[in-house]
Amino acid sequence: MLRILDARTGEPVPAAPARRGLTRIEAHASGPDPTALRVLLTADLLVRALELGGTPVWTSLTAPRDQPELRTAGTRLGIRPFEFSRDLSSGLGEAQALHVVRWDAAESVGEGPVVAVAGVEWVPGAGGESARDGSDAAVLAALLSDPSALRLALLAVPRGEPVRLDPAALEEAARGLARWRRAVAGWARQPSRPVPGEVRDRLRAAWEDDLDLPAVLGVLREVECAPGIPDGARFETYAYADRLLALDLVRDLGSPA
Repeated sequence: MLRILDARTGEPVPAAPARRGLTRIEAHASGPDPTALRVLLTADLLVRALELGGTPVWTSLTAPRDQPELRTAGTRLGIRPFEFSRDLSSGLGEAQALHVVRWDAAESVGEGPVVAVAGVEWVPGAGGESARDGSDAAVLAALLSDPSALRLALLAVPRGEPVRLDPAALEEAARGLARWRRAVAGWARQPSRPVPGEVRDRLRAAWEDDLDLPAVLGVLREVECAPGIPDGARFETYAYADRLLALDLVRDLGSPA
């Protein structure tokens, strides 16, 4: 069962009610900026992890106003749509609400566990367009030049730690993602094999322990080159983990070797 650290109490709590009743994920964003985008990404990952565990989830975005820029950025980052609502009461009778907020807003939301997210800083390259235009729109545009690389770069940092990104960091993430996609496409040409039980257990243990995405990525890096794992099992492992990560790791299936 997924357990998440409640930022208000400092204690881990179940992210889903014991009887698998409906859970609401409420993302709180004050503006269309990089940290708000990370808040939405964290909420999206919570939804995916809960659904993998069989928990029904209802999601909403609470903000001072509707924010089409943030919604568009979220869609490009692979975040599924949130219902826009300023009203925390859904009327659906859910058993629990989880609030996802930036780290300095943990005390500003309603009842329920709070998942706090640290900030994102964009450091433009020398002479880059966003160096001249530091608006949130320009920064989001720079970050989303390669949405999949940005998603991987954000997943690689624990959500409680600040993220400092620059063009070199996104390029490194893009190279790693391209390597994985090529590898997955190659492994898919071999006979399928089930995900090794020990690997599946480690993946689930990682994401069910306070949504530890860096640990999930660490397991995948080990599987990539570990001896004794059939290529078909490597493929199934990456496809299984991508149900949570949503990095489109199987995108290159069928491409020329």
